[in-house]
Amino acid sequence: MKAAQINEYGGSEVVKINKNVPEPTVTQGHLLIEVYAAGVNPVDWKIREGYMRQMVPLRFPATLGGDFSGIVVEVGEGVSGYEKGDEIYGQASITRDGSGSFAEFASAGADTVAHKPVKTNYVEAAALPLTGASAWQALVDHMGLSRGKKILIHGGAGGIGSIAIQLARHLGAYVAATVSAKDMQYARELGANEVIDYKNQSFEDMLHNYDAVYDTVGGDTYSRSFRVLKRGGIIVSMLEQPDPNLMERYGVNAIGQFTQVNNKRLSKLAELVDKSVINAHVEKTFPLEQAGEALAFLQKGHPRGKVVLKIKKD
Repeated sequence: MKAAQINEYGGSEVVKINKNVPEPTVTQGHLLIEVYAAGVNPVDWKIREGYMRQMVPLRFPATLGGDFSGIVVEVGEGVSGYEKGDEIYGQASITRDGSGSFAEFASAGADTVAHKPVKTNYVEAAALPLTGASAWQALVDHMGLSRGKKILIHGGAGGIGSIAIQLARHLGAYVAATVSAKDMQYARELGANEVIDYKNQSFEDMLHNYDAVYDTVGGDTYSRSFRVLKRGGIIVSMLEQPDPNLMERYGVNAIGQFTQVNNKRLSKLAELVDKSVINAHVEKTFPLEQAGEALAFLQKGHPRGKVVLKIKKD
């Protein structure tokens, strides 16, 4: 089969298309999937560059990619609820005991997949697993966001932020979001009540007494966000670890999130997609043969919404 692999850590130039990769074998608790589309996430280029080599050392050649949508080809021993031909989506990352999704076929653990939303096509479904699970884990599981609460979402036009705005509004929260000037109208269309141009406006001077902050940006944005929260509030960051000094100074809780894509979150997400509560916005698609270019585009371009590899030809 064909797959986008690396034989060493580095930039986009190390991504090679191998046309003779053996099809993954199905092991206990796993599914073999024909991949129709694969979502591209920042973690994919970070793995490529070796950022996570201490936590997840790769064995080369390594197939990149986590998010996918596709069709079940074979069901492993001990797996229930799926049969050959089912449309599913989820995670097949080598960091989660999968075989990598930037390939024509992939192996994934049954606990990291779910039935695909009926109302989406494969490209849209492949854009959802990590972004949707991240938003659900932060807003529902960590924050317990509910009607009347106020939340600030940083990076509101990005893959995770765009889903988080839609989910927060569904939960009944008042939503403020930081985006670039060109994305302000887009954030309003997603459902943000208040939109802030992060380059020309100081969110910490404009917003006060918020219940929650969801940070997908990190750095200086993270530390400034504590000023927005009321005492007893919570900040969840995708990039920063909790700072005990800031937590004590402002009397808030802080969580550094490592997203766990699992069946429960994917199933809840699929329900909301099929109820038209959440929609995935795909900025650009690339063929599998241009996986390296897709990663470079995501890394340097700050796209609105998601980048997806279209693997199965229509």
